[in-house]
Amino acid sequence: MNVWVDADACPGVIKEILYRAAERTGVGLTLVANQPLRVPKAPNVHAVQVAAGFDVADNHIVAEVAPGDLVVTADIPLAAEVVERGALALNPRGELYTAENVRERLGVRDMMDELRSAGVATGGPSALGKRERQTFANQLDRLLARRGAP
Repeated sequence: MNVWVDADACPGVIKEILYRAAERTGVGLTLVANQPLRVPKAPNVHAVQVAAGFDVADNHIVAEVAPGDLVVTADIPLAAEVVERGALALNPRGELYTAENVRERLGVRDMMDELRSAGVATGGPSALGKRERQTFANQLDRLLARRGAP
């Protein structure tokens, strides 16, 4: 199992949780971004810088992800693509995207985009709080344990 991170928009506190999990379990961790990233010096932690551009990081992750991998992203279209490929997708708030729920989330996202483009103020997500960080950490631990990470 490798953990892939859509790192451009991933909160720093979530990256820290991922670094600690990679150190504790030895799971491979690859952060993909279109800007330089500082990551801990560890043999199982890598940063990949891709070119700037719309969906370049997402496309890299989709091309490299394997069945059974985990992708950390708040990007629902990316989550839908990796779930289709047999990988897991987890958002930074700890919600696991599955084949059963990702299409529904994608539909809601598309509807909200339509409302925003029509001028309706829909607001954005609330700030990432302590509860969401803990939910993410707990879900990550469960997934790593379930997938047989060392």
